[in-house]
Amino acid sequence: MSVQCAADLPSVGVRRTSDASYEEKASTPSSQEKNDGAFVQENDASSVTVAPTEAVSPLGSSNLNWFGILALNINMMIGTGIFSTGGSLLASLGSPGFVLLFWVLGLLIALSGLAVYLEFVHLFPGRAGGEVVWLEQAYAKPRYLFPAAFAFFSVALSFASSNCIVLATYLLYACGNNNPSDWLMRGVGIAGYTVASLCVLVSTKLVLRINEVLGVCKLIALGFIVISGFVVMAGGVKHIEDPLAAFRDPFAGTLGDGNAIANAIIKLNFAFGGYYQALNLSNEIGGKNPLKTLRWTTPLAVIIVGTLYIFATMAYFAAVPLEKIKSSGTLVAALYFTEVFGERAGARVLPALVAISAFGNLVAVLIGQSRIVREIGRQGVLPYPRIWASPRPFNTPALGIFVTWVITVIMTIAPPAGDAFNFVVDLQSYPSNVFTLLSFAGIFFIRRQRKRAGLPPSGYRAWAVAIIFRIAISLLLMIMPWVPPKAGIYGGDVSFLYCTYAIVGIGLLVLCVAYWYIWVHVLPKYRGYQIVEEVVYEEDGSAFTRLTKVWADGRRS
Repeated sequence: MSVQCAADLPSVGVRRTSDASYEEKASTPSSQEKNDGAFVQENDASSVTVAPTEAVSPLGSSNLNWFGILALNINMMIGTGIFSTGGSLLASLGSPGFVLLFWVLGLLIALSGLAVYLEFVHLFPGRAGGEVVWLEQAYAKPRYLFPAAFAFFSVALSFASSNCIVLATYLLYACGNNNPSDWLMRGVGIAGYTVASLCVLVSTKLVLRINEVLGVCKLIALGFIVISGFVVMAGGVKHIEDPLAAFRDPFAGTLGDGNAIANAIIKLNFAFGGYYQALNLSNEIGGKNPLKTLRWTTPLAVIIVGTLYIFATMAYFAAVPLEKIKSSGTLVAALYFTEVFGERAGARVLPALVAISAFGNLVAVLIGQSRIVREIGRQGVLPYPRIWASPRPFNTPALGIFVTWVITVIMTIAPPAGDAFNFVVDLQSYPSNVFTLLSFAGIFFIRRQRKRAGLPPSGYRAWAVAIIFRIAISLLLMIMPWVPPKAGIYGGDVSFLYCTYAIVGIGLLVLCVAYWYIWVHVLPKYRGYQIVEEVVYEEDGSAFTRLTKVWADGRRS
């Protein structure tokens, strides 16, 4: 085999360097040296771990407390979805009762996925980065395949262009510019993203405090909608006639269109997206028992958000006639504010709230994404792993933040408005769904690995029904992009074939496999070298894997 670690070389001892799914083994270190203040050690070929566990996160071991976890997950979940999804859900499902039931379904989908992710975190508590780690552990063979593929998609497609445009659109609308040019929107969006990136770069503790403030603002905004909705339902807003009309026969008009139901589930999944964000920072949580803190804070955040979604939707149904909601598209919250508080509130107050919500979402995405990219860099499958892993100069994942910012700026500016922009945004979704499905299925593989190694089960174990349910939802999310829209094969959000982004996404996955095979098998065989993993421990606390070529004459490069 052309991929070879220290254990495959003659007269070399074996020593595990980090947590893995199997039993820890130790013997004489194989190769140790001091190099620029770093301790270097060759990794064991039998290890399922690619990146080593850092004893203490160099980004900080107590950045997050229970309130920070709640705020981070709430900021990720509450973006623009609740302000816009109600109208499209009612148009798809037909009745307010069915819509409310689907919000409950969305809550269950998020909780079932969270249960699986919590089991992963209990298995690998010392590793940040979420899916990076879980895929590495569940699919250890073929060696480097999943780390390499996930690295490509997570770095190359790490842009947040659509979020930037949403932020700019609502911010300009709140300032009175109802018809901004494309370039003005892009410029404002990039400016907002730059501010968010600088906050995440300069200080983790500062940005987490900002995140907490923004999370509270979102809760206040949704709470205001909910409370005002109760006032409407109680008859406190005199100009709204019969506010309970939608609830007398709540399931009247229910539609049984399977395609519409599946699309509604996709929208719900989007509305709850990010319910696991704090798990990407699992090694930065303070307190005596971080895992216990995660066990109660993460589901609580989902329940809080899900409850607010349900009651906010009820407020919409009470204040706005159902036919108006069905035809509102993404403007249902604007209709609500206009009906209850007048034209000025609908035209100015709501856009400001949505802009704040969008900015908070950008900050939360950056906090988690920068950790994911850093963890990918620590695996050694990207060039210069030392730079990716380094916490310098601010004890933050600086290179991950910078690369994400550069890609976002390019993808916000480069594609022309319309088809090209919509396509590159859609392109992110399909590979992401593939990796998510593999993550959920991977928990079964890890359980089997631990059982074969004679290790006890995790301290937290997801129910099998929750895992299977979440796998089924993930399969649905992968199948639906292939179902033609009602308007035909050219009726998607682009003027060409509706499923082009899914086809290209699969094509990129195939190219990743081809690249991996050439890199790991073909080139070493024909050029006469082996790939050896060297685990490097830096004085600043960071640790990473360096993939080194070892030639037949003993040279290393």
